[in-house]
Amino acid sequence: MIRTQIQLSEEQAHGLKRLAAQRGVSMAELIREGAERVLADNAVDERWQRASEMVGKYRDSGSDVAANHDRYLEEAYLP
Repeated sequence: MIRTQIQLSEEQAHGLKRLAAQRGVSMAELIREGAERVLADNAVDERWQRASEMVGKYRDSGSDVAANHDRYLEEAYLP
């Protein structure tokens, strides 16, 4: 682990101390948990952004595959 210093407001420090005591963990553990949540939320946001960039990127060739995909799969895989 990497040791670092942070600054908290008085309300944040008191709230974290209280919650840490209730849970029986350290304030550091709560702060690491919060950091993980922020990173996870950011990863979801990045995936959403990449997916959104794909919308409208490709044009339909005029085929009916989207509407009739079941029929095409049946023709391809059933005798």
